[in-house]
Amino acid sequence: MTTYLLLALLGLVVGIFGTLVGAGGGFILTPVLLILYPGQSAATITSISLVVVFFNAASGSVAYARMRRIDYRSGLQFALAALPGSVAGATAVRFVPVRAFDAIMAVVLAASAYAVVRLRPHAERPIPGGETTARHLVDGAGTAYSYRVPVRRGIAYSVGVGFLSSFLGIGGGIIHVPLMVGTLGFPMHVATATSHFVLVFMSGAGSITHLLAGTLSVGHGLRRALALSVGVLPGAQVGAIISRRLAGPTIRRLLGAALIVLAARLLISVFF
Repeated sequence: MTTYLLLALLGLVVGIFGTLVGAGGGFILTPVLLILYPGQSAATITSISLVVVFFNAASGSVAYARMRRIDYRSGLQFALAALPGSVAGATAVRFVPVRAFDAIMAVVLAASAYAVVRLRPHAERPIPGGETTARHLVDGAGTAYSYRVPVRRGIAYSVGVGFLSSFLGIGGGIIHVPLMVGTLGFPMHVATATSHFVLVFMSGAGSITHLLAGTLSVGHGLRRALALSVGVLPGAQVGAIISRRLAGPTIRRLLGAALIVLAARLLISVFF
């Protein structure tokens, strides 16, 4: 019972921070689970993480929907493109040794941290080149966002993001948010909210794939996932509320710092 209570508390933290930065929390949870359960396979770890990411993304999306910060048109297009990759990633991870998985995860986290740190404020970024579609969104607080999105490019990116999201069990937000902000022209707050919406579909597809493949057992694996999810559900609501009070650059710095710390921790476990 104590173990599941601690997992619920961990889920609360994951839910708060994951929703705050729009990354779904999997980028925190997967490395932590690798440290807590070093004897588990990469497939088992990612299957647990994806279930938690699904509940985190679903809860966070409800909160962001109330704030009216989700770009549904772009989000649905990106989600549909990501589904095949999500299924493929959940299948491929079964064939990767844990040590190699740790190294891959560390590299992805470090690359994402670099991309986040390099992001410039929305007003200083050029409009994406090529064919773009105008978007205009007014959130619940009355803040207006006008931007242009290269939808086809976003769809192409989403195929790869879907694969990595399920393969690594991170939900894809740490990759999708920097791409949406840095190359697709989304304002930070819209990107975090829309990324959460896309994560519902990606993590859901990956979780179903793990269930059908048997890598997410109905025993300890599923119980751990559900215990974590109990904490994630309220945590996601809290994270969305906190995001109202933080500026985009602050969210970016928090995300970059977390990615660097987790990448360093995994690299230490690989080489030492």
